[in-house]
Amino acid sequence: MVAPGPVSSRLGAVFPLLLVLVDLQYEGAECGVNADVEKHLELGKKLLAAGQLADALSQFHAAIDGDPDNYIAYYRRATVFLAMGKSKAALPDLTRVIELKMDFTAARLQRGHLLLKQGKLDEAEDDFKKVLKSNPSDSEEKEAQSQLTRADEMQRLRSQALGAFESSDYTAAIAFLDKILEVCVWDADLRELRAECFIKEGETRKAISDLKAASKLKNDNTEAFYKISTLYYQLGDHELSLSEVRECLKLDQDHKRCFAHYKQVKKLNKLIESAEELIRDGRYTDAISKYESVMKTEPGVAEYTVRSKERICHCFSKDEKPVEAIRICSEVLQMEPDNVNALKDRAEAYLIEEMYDEAIQDYEAAQEHNENDQQIREGLEKAQRLLKQSQKRDYYKILGVKRNAKKQEIIKAYRKLALQWHPDNFQNEEEKKKAEKKFIDIAAAKEVLSDPEMRKKFDDGEDPLDAESQQGGGGNPFHRSWNSWQGFNPFSSGGPFRFKFHFN
Repeated sequence: MVAPGPVSSRLGAVFPLLLVLVDLQYEGAECGVNADVEKHLELGKKLLAAGQLADALSQFHAAIDGDPDNYIAYYRRATVFLAMGKSKAALPDLTRVIELKMDFTAARLQRGHLLLKQGKLDEAEDDFKKVLKSNPSDSEEKEAQSQLTRADEMQRLRSQALGAFESSDYTAAIAFLDKILEVCVWDADLRELRAECFIKEGETRKAISDLKAASKLKNDNTEAFYKISTLYYQLGDHELSLSEVRECLKLDQDHKRCFAHYKQVKKLNKLIESAEELIRDGRYTDAISKYESVMKTEPGVAEYTVRSKERICHCFSKDEKPVEAIRICSEVLQMEPDNVNALKDRAEAYLIEEMYDEAIQDYEAAQEHNENDQQIREGLEKAQRLLKQSQKRDYYKILGVKRNAKKQEIIKAYRKLALQWHPDNFQNEEEKKKAEKKFIDIAAAKEVLSDPEMRKKFDDGEDPLDAESQQGGGGNPFHRSWNSWQGFNPFSSGGPFRFKFHFN
């Protein structure tokens, strides 16, 4: 038993003449089919009506194998192909129907529709004119006349489009081609022509869209694949460029332009992949070298220069080389003021340089273009905290070291300052009090910055020794008097050195 399917109603809407006319012709028993062929046709018809297209197609294949001159079988198989969206397969079957039965107007009318969609206007007009001369039904005559008028209009528009293209009026040509392609949707040549117009107008993405359609509509269209690959390359999309040029070489491995382009894209692609792998491994200096090679490999395409500098900017920022990062990121932002990645990386470099106002400005600019980016939001909050913190006690400034200073640098700076500001060095009471305060700050700075956990809190904008910034309140463990530090050896850092000082 054949189950009903949703395609049957669609078949009735798209091909209103097909099944009715087939039934009328078939009842005339002009084909002289044998019993097996008749069985395949009837079962295929039921499956077609139920929307079971693959099963119906198998039945019509069998019917044609049993009787290669059965026009009904070809017609019904064409109907299935059309329902499956396989117009290329349907067209030969419709042509075979017309060869077997010249007065089958439904087949000729349907073939005219397909030829019109393919942009074969002369052939389509010929079919519509023959329908009108073959004593058609009222509905067929009306449809044929309507399509003949449409085909004539397409001829006129195509002539205007070609004229505009030859005159370099690409905007007008596109307008004419837009109208034609609404009807001649499967015309590969017109899509390629519109792609050329889009290229001339700088609409590269639209050109790629038309060329992709043309590559499917026309067999072995190596030229389309080559153009798509070169366009992607110009856009800086090396991976898609490589994929498309490979499709060209699959069709013709000796295609000279595709092969030459393939070698160039593959070389560039390998450099970029290698650079990205180095970034993932944290080998930023080596990654920078690779991206410099990318710029040398393809100096003629600005997109690769911009993208390479963007990644170099990122590497310098992650490698905590803020001066270099700010310089390269700024170059990128001169070319692309709205480049969010460059804004974020430069903001991070500004934080290292303690240029908090500039960092906030970059994060805010980045946030305007990407409101939902959590990294931007967190970076902005951190920059605002650090700005507020800088207006209070800054442990890095107390020790006179950079924010990215190593622990050895911190200990070295601490020892030097602790020796300089030890209160026993001062006899004057006022100077001694000043030195005591200074010494406490130096000791606090060393305590925070030499402890990884406390330092991370401070780097995130929270002072671990400030009661106000600690949740739950509590006293500040470093807000002590000088007496509490007496007996403390500020020069004992756990290393091999021990210092003993005698002050007169």
